[in-house]
Amino acid sequence: MFSKLLIANRGEIACRIIRTARRLGVRTVAVYSDVDGDALHVALADEAVRIGPAAAAESYLSIERVIEAARAVGADAIHPGYGFLSENADFAEAVDAAGMVFVGPSPEAIRAMGLKDAAKALLERSGVPVVPGYHGEGQDAAFLAAQAGEIGFPVLIKARAGGGGKGMRRVDRQEDFGPALEAARREAQAAFGDDHVLLEKYLTRPRHIEVQIFGDRHGNVVHLYERDCSLQRRHQKVIEEAPAPGMTAEMRRSMGDAAVKAAHAIGYVGAGTVEFIADVTNGLWPDQFYFMEMNTRLQVEHPVTEAITGIDLVEWQLRIAAGEPLPRKQADIGINGWSFEARIYAEDPARGFLPATGRLAHLSFPDGSVRIDSGVQQGDMITPYYDPLIAKLIVHGPTRSATLARLQTALKECRIGGTVTNLDFLIRLTDDHDFRSARPDTGLIDRAIERLAAPTIPDDEALALAAVVSTGVLQPLASADPWAALGYWQIWGDAHRTVALDHAGGRAAVTMASRGRDQFAVHAGASTLPVLVLERFENGAQLEVGGQKRTLRYLRQGDTLTLFLDGRSLLFHLPDPLSGGHGGEIADDELVAPMPGLVKMVRVGAGEAVAKGQPLVVMEAMKMELTLSATREGTVASVHVAEGAQVSEGTVLVTLNEEAAQ
Repeated sequence: MFSKLLIANRGEIACRIIRTARRLGVRTVAVYSDVDGDALHVALADEAVRIGPAAAAESYLSIERVIEAARAVGADAIHPGYGFLSENADFAEAVDAAGMVFVGPSPEAIRAMGLKDAAKALLERSGVPVVPGYHGEGQDAAFLAAQAGEIGFPVLIKARAGGGGKGMRRVDRQEDFGPALEAARREAQAAFGDDHVLLEKYLTRPRHIEVQIFGDRHGNVVHLYERDCSLQRRHQKVIEEAPAPGMTAEMRRSMGDAAVKAAHAIGYVGAGTVEFIADVTNGLWPDQFYFMEMNTRLQVEHPVTEAITGIDLVEWQLRIAAGEPLPRKQADIGINGWSFEARIYAEDPARGFLPATGRLAHLSFPDGSVRIDSGVQQGDMITPYYDPLIAKLIVHGPTRSATLARLQTALKECRIGGTVTNLDFLIRLTDDHDFRSARPDTGLIDRAIERLAAPTIPDDEALALAAVVSTGVLQPLASADPWAALGYWQIWGDAHRTVALDHAGGRAAVTMASRGRDQFAVHAGASTLPVLVLERFENGAQLEVGGQKRTLRYLRQGDTLTLFLDGRSLLFHLPDPLSGGHGGEIADDELVAPMPGLVKMVRVGAGEAVAKGQPLVVMEAMKMELTLSATREGTVASVHVAEGAQVSEGTVLVTLNEEAAQ
């Protein structure tokens, strides 16, 4: 086994690798950028080395700086994690040339499978069925458009390198192909340094199934069964499960055999994932499945495989990289129970899953049998430089229904304050009929997006409790404002106070009548609720609301209030009563940056007429390309940014004249 392992990554995967390495007695070295000096993975590692500025291209994606850091500390192996340099054959070669062990496959295997077009051609020659489409070398835009027409719409444009949904666009009409191709190429170039694409027939109701494989240096290959990764938004997975629901023994055997065959075809060593797709438009499971691609690394969703097999995949990676044979034979690997993984992101589902930033002022996860893989801790910043993943929540149980119930309960027990998250979206998704009845497919979220991603609107009870919290009367007596501690008593009867609350549904005015410090009658919406305070504690209270006992937790940050109530995270803004406005509203004549990022393209100039919905500016932020469009017709009064500019959230990018275009 190795004596010192450098982890060329960050976040939850770096923390995950460190924990296994420590259990095996291997010292670990973290690398970090300028914004990650206080990150959790740095604190957990035995040593840490700064490798550059915040921009990934100058730090985590710099082969030279990572190798230099490994040499400086005397590491004898490098684990790439996933993302960044994990599927970069040049990096694997550089590690070997530096006299260290790359914890992963050979550069040749990475090249064979790392480029999707080459992988499809290889597997097609080996007799493995591939998705119909075009995966040749021709990259002329007109030629690709013609190929798309022959395949038949809808088609999927995919970057041949990388993964995670980057450089991928679905196209439903011939006239939309050109702009979609341009966008896919830009995003692929930014993410992977390669703008080469391939085309696939878009299956209208597919299941996305991947098989975990492992190979050693002695010619042995096994599979660790399948994962269903069909629940996706923007081609990125949201909830994964293992095993796949409805999978027949015959289909499992066929997929497993095909995955092992693919690994043998390239002499694969280490952990890999062979991804398949099957069209289930006419049934739960068809007879035919297709190879899509192979990921030559550990996957984000590997914990569900660990849960059902009882195998630590990172330990296997390290042992195989050290030259040991596979710890088990295929006959010794079985399936035990069911597992789900949910990815908790700082993002706003109601705004197209726009990534979010912010300081994690409160971070609380359920205890007990729930596994949490996270690279952040309370007080950390979610920055615009990297993927906004907060945590992966993993549950395991005896059956699918029991485990799904455990997943939903665990999600409701998470409390995150300081940034918007997708928690409410995930909870709604666990209640979806098709998902609960074991019929997930990659189009499920899109079909139900209005319901799943709708903003969480507070009911009358939530409005009432938010108003009570906003007054400060729930603070523990020792820390309460002395004026608030007096309550709202007045000599001629109950004191009344009106509180304004801005929320996702608009503004609400809530009236409170105080009958001492602990008793209120609160009028919110169409309800008048009696509220009795039973016990106060830090950021929470035990209450009796309408005769029912309730536990309320909350987070107050300036004029922002978050309530954690019945598994919901409800965000309120307390407007300045002297401001005279609702606040936070942007006039239609201004196009503003929704988050910090880089201006990639400016598509208009001053004086140009624009139509509603016309793309004006393209930004790149958090590994994602954002196209910002006009919200109305008009003419451009001025453009305030240039291509290549780094802008902060709220920056005005383009201003339209007041008059509409004639």
